[in-house]
Amino acid sequence: MIAAKIYLKRTLAKLNTLLGQGFVMSVTIILLLSFAASSAIFIFMNAAAPDTITIASGPLGSTFQTTAEKYKKILAKSGVTLKILPSEGSLDNFNKLSNPKIDVDIGFVLGGQIDSAKTDNLVSLGSISYQPLLIFYRGQPKNLLSDFKGMRLYIGPKDSGSDTLSRSLLLANGIQPDSNLLNSLSMPPDKALLENQVDAIFLMGETTSIDTMRHLMHTPGLHVFNFIQAEGYTRRINYLNKLEVPQGAFDLGKNIPEESLYLVGPTVELIARDTLHPALSDLLLEAAREVHGTASAFKKRGEFPAPLEHEFRISEDATRYYETGKSFLYRTFPFWVASLIARALTIIVPLALFVIPSLQLVPAIYRWRLESRIYKWYKALLDLERDGFKPSADNQRREELLRHLEHIEQSINKIVVPAFCGHLFYDLRQHINFVRKRLQAGKHEAQSKA
Repeated sequence: MIAAKIYLKRTLAKLNTLLGQGFVMSVTIILLLSFAASSAIFIFMNAAAPDTITIASGPLGSTFQTTAEKYKKILAKSGVTLKILPSEGSLDNFNKLSNPKIDVDIGFVLGGQIDSAKTDNLVSLGSISYQPLLIFYRGQPKNLLSDFKGMRLYIGPKDSGSDTLSRSLLLANGIQPDSNLLNSLSMPPDKALLENQVDAIFLMGETTSIDTMRHLMHTPGLHVFNFIQAEGYTRRINYLNKLEVPQGAFDLGKNIPEESLYLVGPTVELIARDTLHPALSDLLLEAAREVHGTASAFKKRGEFPAPLEHEFRISEDATRYYETGKSFLYRTFPFWVASLIARALTIIVPLALFVIPSLQLVPAIYRWRLESRIYKWYKALLDLERDGFKPSADNQRREELLRHLEHIEQSINKIVVPAFCGHLFYDLRQHINFVRKRLQAGKHEAQSKA
């Protein structure tokens, strides 16, 4: 420790001798100010990522809620706690995210259900899955939605995704909203269908559990509506996707469905407030890839998550993830360490871009300051010399000017200059001597004439 201090003192002394104390002090001050500014900004911008976030999911038992539970387990491995806030579905999630008074960070929202004019403060991390509309019904197989006209149809809770989409599809088939379109039942919809309380039920995973849908698919006497016009629907309603379910995809042993089945549905987007901490973006998308990246009846392997932009703009952090993948820091270090390093780099790099050019300017600025300090004495010499050789100048005046010149020389001798500016200092002293000799010569000449 003592040896290090001695070495530092010797180094500073050499720099002072070579460059001048002012230069070293200037550089030191710049570095100290840069460090202080970096530290202040680092603290101000909340260097560490939050270790707790909240997600708006869906009703208990829904696919939204079960998906949130999967996210929770994955995030917990990185030390992040995911709080699950139950909701009534997609529209309720959007309303919660839009309300700054509600403590929620992310949520599942269906495409096509939200007015894009209301999404300014929200961003999308991408689409994570398809959300098909499944229509279960009894009786003879039906080919067109118009065949359901006049029947008792349960279309899901009011303002749910199934309610919004079902009304759009039925209206496109000439079925106007009436008392036969039901938003509530006195019993679970699957039981109501089996007990002939309704003729068909329109279900989506945002409000319905996978177990309920699986039970209905295996119930004898029930059919799943086949959207043979799926391509036409996607042309008419741009947020819909055509989904093909291969034969046997639900159950190979029982061959369900018995033939390829066509469905339609929007995508589910992972929506976040635009204030979501950037360090959490990669972590959430990694969780989404783990949960949704496998193949299923409705999607191929690796199809999700995907940057499919609809009503919400894709966030800059998500765009970077889709283009380059998980960053080096998050592949190499634990999440909390990587987040600290990442935040530090966002401060250090811009400051370095400022400090390095500034350091390159220091020698030029310092040299200019030194030259300015020396050149100002040349003006004093010029004025003094002119004053000493005016016609009105006498020996008494020249004596005063010589004393003033002595004072100037004493002041100049106190100037500390680095070696590279030494020639300017010595030139100035020579010129002082030159003016002194001229004044003395003028004085002697005047005495000899007298």
